[in-house]
Parts: sequence; structure tokens; C-alpha cells
Amino acid sequence: MMSLNRRTTAAGVALAAGALLLTACSSDPEAETDDGDGSATPDATVELRVATFPPGADAAAYEAFAAQEAQFEADNPGIDVIGVEYEWTGPTFAVQLAGGSLPDVFTVPFTDSKTLLENGQLMDVTAEVEELGYADSFNPIILDGVQDADGSIYGFPRQAYAMGLHYNRSLFEEAGLDPDNPPATWDEVREAADAIAEATGKAGYAQMAIYNTGGWQLTAQTVARGGRTQVENGDGTYTSTINNPGTKATLEFLHALRFEDDSFGYKYDLDWGTINQEFAAGNIGMYTSGSDVYTALVRDFGMNADDYGLTVLPLEGEDPGTLGGGDIAVVSPTVDDATKAAAVKWIDWYYMQKLLNEDAAVADAQVLAESDQAVGTPVLPVLSRELYEESLVWIEDYVNVPVDQMAPFTDRIWDQTPVGEPKGKTQEIYALLDPIVQAVLTDENADIDALLTQADTEAQALLDQ
Repeated sequence: MMSLNRRTTAAGVALAAGALLLTACSSDPEAETDDGDGSATPDATVELRVATFPPGADAAAYEAFAAQEAQFEADNPGIDVIGVEYEWTGPTFAVQLAGGSLPDVFTVPFTDSKTLLENGQLMDVTAEVEELGYADSFNPIILDGVQDADGSIYGFPRQAYAMGLHYNRSLFEEAGLDPDNPPATWDEVREAADAIAEATGKAGYAQMAIYNTGGWQLTAQTVARGGRTQVENGDGTYTSTINNPGTKATLEFLHALRFEDDSFGYKYDLDWGTINQEFAAGNIGMYTSGSDVYTALVRDFGMNADDYGLTVLPLEGEDPGTLGGGDIAVVSPTVDDATKAAAVKWIDWYYMQKLLNEDAAVADAQVLAESDQAVGTPVLPVLSRELYEESLVWIEDYVNVPVDQMAPFTDRIWDQTPVGEPKGKTQEIYALLDPIVQAVLTDENADIDALLTQADTEAQALLDQ
């Protein structure tokens, strides 16, 4: 991570709050102190370090942020925003926290928030959220991810997504497939992958496999096939259920693509960043990931928007669902009171107001659109569905993503049952599952039953700690 001369912060899917905030939504931008002679002078400027884009974001993204930063600082002259390149990983976070190099404002995935708040690694913002007046507006399931057992709040849920099947429309056409009619079953995904590989020589389908992403996507497809990798017992404990028909079917699917169809390609060590890079370069026909990834594909990885397609995950089994996720904006636990107050102002302005009022939403969308940033990428609402759909009406003149190419997802996602990520030792168990995904992709004789049995034993040991 490095500080930037260019001021930046994560725009993308989490469309930053815009310029024209309602007066009631912002506090006095210039605090004053009495010098003792009856005169008043502004308090010292607070330098606020905020997390921004991961390394590699294009110049237009920085330009969009610069415009937003300037507007925020004009409204809040006592705050100097300093953008810091940032990309969340658990190990990196621990090092940055210990070394004091974390930004003052950053984002973490829902799956890590419980562990972080229990470890005292997030700032309590209960009073601030309640004072802002929208604590009761959050989807309670999502808000639960940032609350402790006493109901205290440790962050601002800012964006959510459902899992989707992303596909390359050009590769579909080369393979004689209809990009407006993407696969609706896993068997059809396999058939399409085979056709793409045969016609183009590219990977018809690929999947993440390292840095916990293999376990993440294995869990997502388990849920889509009606399985669950753990269950809550109602008393704060969890039981591992990795060895279930949904997980087994997913691994058999991957094994078949690799060894029976030869349609998986030759890269078995992809993570979130590298699979996006390969997909954006036109080397992968299909893969699964969060519905919000379009922004990163075009902003950070240079994908041609005309090539992009998105549909829902195929569902099968007795109790299928769509794994969801997202992240929260949080404040470093090491900041002082003045920096905390500035951080909350920034989070409210940059992340939250565009979800809540029309002026902020429109101003934000306008800035992003003028900087050629994505506006309108499919997400799931962290507030109510009604508020989300109303916000889409507010910004409809600025939506610039290929909505028709995303229609197979947006038309069907509300018919799928959302399922939250497993809560018990989430990232540790994702890491435990990575080698299983790698094994079925690299060992033709992999014993899937034995791998799942061993994984259940190891996962339960983690859950029992």
C-alpha cells in the first residue's frame, strides 16, 4: 500500500455520495474555538486518510475521485482528505494495523467484520449511526454483520451483491452460442464451456482457487446446488456440513470440466484479481463471482464492455439459494476523536447519502458518468429494496453500464433466495477448502469423498475453538 499524490477513494460500484447533500445531512463544516477575546478561529485541519482503489485503477477513476474529494473539502474545509491505495486481505490488514499504517477509513468484507469487531479491531460507531438517523433503515440481516452481542454497531454497510455467472459474449458468439440466452442449468454451463473451448481454444469456464477464493466460490456453488457448508446450532456454536451432496456435485463438475471435457483451461491458481484479469482479456468464457464485479472489470482490468454478459447462477437441489456478500466502511480503532468525527462525515457523505437522498445520488452519478466510471452496476440493497429501486430512478439519466447485457441477471435475481455467507470461522474455512478445489483440478484420481470427509473434520476443529 502506498500514499498517492493523486487523491483517491473507492468509487466504482459503491457510487460515492455526491456534491449536493441536504443541509440536514451534514454537520457544521468549520468547527470553531473561542480564543478568549471573544473572537473565534477555525480548529486545526484534520488530515483524513481514506482507502481508495486497489493498485491498477485507471486514470478516470482517480479523476472522478478528485472531483468528489474537492466537493467534500469545499463543504468541510476543516478536513483534508488524503487518498491511499488499498486492497483488503486478512494478513495485510493485521500487518498494517500492527504497524499503524492502516487508512483512517477503509472497507472490509462482511465475512471478516464479526471477527474484527470481536478482536477490538474496529471502531464503535453506534452513537454516530444513530445520530445520523438511518440505523433503522438498514436491512436487519445485513446490519447484523456489523453488530456485537449487545447491538453496538462497528461499521456502515455500504454495498452488497449476489453471486452471478459472468460470461464473455464474444466467445459465446464464436462458439455458436446465443449470448442473449445464457446457460440456465449447470449441465448447460458445462456444454457451453465445452463449445467455447472447442471453437476458440480458450478456457470455456474457470474458477478461483487460492487465497480463500477457492473456498468462497466452492461455498457459493454448494449453496446454488442446495447444500450448506455449516449450520448454526442456535447457541452460538456451529456444525460443519461441508460433506454434502451440493459440495460434492460442485467438485465433480469442476473435475469433469478439467479431465473429461478439457474445457477448464490451464490455470488452476487464480484468485479474484487474476481471474478478472484473464476474463477481461478474453481468455475465459465463464466464471462465478459477485454481481458487482463489472465495475472492476472495465475500470481496473480494461474489459471491453461490449463483451460482457451477466446472468444468475443456475439453481438445483432441494433448498438452493444465491450466496450474497458485500463490505462495510469502517474506522480504524487507533484514531483520535477529531479524526473519528471526520471519518464518519466522510463515510456518510461518500458512501451513504447517495443511497438515501436524490440530490446526493444524482450529483454522485453525474460526477462518475462524466469521468467515464460505471453507473448502474447490479448490486443488492443494503437498505430496503424500495429505496434501492427508487435510487435507480433518480440516476437513470446517468446509467452507462450495458443493462441489456445484464438483464438475464437483473430480471431473475429477485426470484432467488438470498443466503448469507457462513458465519463461523469464515475465512479460515475458505482457506481450508482452497486445496480441495486445487486437488480436483490437478489430480485426475482425486478422491472427492475422502477430501470432503477430512475437510469436515478440520473445519469442525476450527469451529470448536
